[in-house]
Amino acid sequence: MTDSPHPTTQYSYLPVLRELVRTYQAFSSIDEAQIRTYGLTASQFDVIATLGNTDGMTMSDLAEKTLVTKGTLTGIVDRLEAKQLVRREVPEGDRRCFKVVLTAAGEALFHDIFPNHMAFLQERFDRLETSELELLRVLLGRVRSAFTERS
Repeated sequence: MTDSPHPTTQYSYLPVLRELVRTYQAFSSIDEAQIRTYGLTASQFDVIATLGNTDGMTMSDLAEKTLVTKGTLTGIVDRLEAKQLVRREVPEGDRRCFKVVLTAAGEALFHDIFPNHMAFLQERFDRLETSELELLRVLLGRVRSAFTERS
């Protein structure tokens, strides 16, 4: 019988991975619960927040600026349109595409939900020092790069 190290001890990143997943789960749980009080999903909120204070965006621009995958964006916009929070408009200069624009109800919701949600998140992030937030931003960016950059 060989003396091999415990399988988890040979992977020094496992405690970090666990903490990263637990942190994401904790954030998602509280974030999504607060957003649901407005009758929206997190993805719907992301689209509303991205469109807020703009003249609208094409689906391509919206997909690029949100955290929503392109494959699900059409369904999200469809559901927001059914709630009368967005509408699709064909721009005068380019009839090959359309813009997604907040309706008056969507604008009103944005001006209500966005500052309230930012204040809600601020309460949590205020528990960290500014230097900790900056370090966390840098380190999370490095972790993301480790998974997105080709070696």
